[in-house]
Amino acid sequence: MFEKLKELLVEELQIDEADITLDAKLSTDLGINSIELADLVMLCEEKFGIEIEDADIHDFVTVGDVVKYLETL
Repeated sequence: MFEKLKELLVEELQIDEADITLDAKLSTDLGINSIELADLVMLCEEKFGIEIEDADIHDFVTVGDVVKYLETL
């Protein structure tokens, strides 16, 4: 799941692959703003055929948080 998420971050949000680790913070380390986070959520929903609850998005601090969430669905 990490590799799939990394691929989305690189291809869709133009984030440097070298910067993407499980511990990387979405906003401070990767520079993802709230609009880009919403885009990422929509991309994940489309790519993985899931629905992410708005309330859950607030728990997405690191790349690892997103991976863990996606793996539970």
